[in-house]
Amino acid sequence: MTITPLSHTCTRGPLISAEGLNGVGKTYLTNRAVEALDEKPLMLDEFSQRANGRPGLGEALLQALREASTGDPFLRGGTPMAEALLLMAIKRHDLDTLLPDLARGRTVVEGRSVDTTAVCQALLLHPDHPDRALETALALLDLASSYRPLPDLTILVTDDADQALVRAQRRDRRVFTTEQATFMRKACALFERVAATDPARYRVVDRRITDEYEAAAQIRDWIGSAGPGLDCLREPWMGEGAPCMCCGHRAEEVPA
Repeated sequence: MTITPLSHTCTRGPLISAEGLNGVGKTYLTNRAVEALDEKPLMLDEFSQRANGRPGLGEALLQALREASTGDPFLRGGTPMAEALLLMAIKRHDLDTLLPDLARGRTVVEGRSVDTTAVCQALLLHPDHPDRALETALALLDLASSYRPLPDLTILVTDDADQALVRAQRRDRRVFTTEQATFMRKACALFERVAATDPARYRVVDRRITDEYEAAAQIRDWIGSAGPGLDCLREPWMGEGAPCMCCGHRAEEVPA
């Protein structure tokens, strides 16, 4: 038997992630874009902006990472692969909490999803080998996609890394160490390389050539046009015959 999808349009809303390193203006630009939309999406804060005390497993795991990283802005605790798996678990927990909204047709925007995890953890594993870091980031994304579906659309905001560093230090009221600044520069370059491998999913806003008004307008248009007509969202580990996590539709089994 083979699984053949029937002609079907899922009624779910689009799952969108807004990605970018500290200081690129991702949150600021995304919020400006959302303010201009008539139908507001559900916004899920990125890790660094979540208030302590949010109940649930996801917050408990995140708090454990915060404690292990002892204040590092990139949540680095010294065990990159273990941390990658924990971060993926948090993003799976996030999806579980968002499914009711997606099923009702609402657009959901995650402030950073599995892409940031893949980029940062790959860089920690291969800090001095850019090509190996790229291969590992893609492998981590593949691993993450076996935990949960990837976003339908990923908006990457990028900028000159030194300009982003200045903004991040001003916003967080801290001075990054030389090592942390170097990590940011390498992660910025790796993020752009990862995005280039999947132009169907990524949309890139480069603040080096785009002002904030045009950037916010682009993000607004991308979010506003992300649905409808989306494929069903299925549990990756259950195979093609799994029911949609939002509408319950199954692909049809037909003789090979």
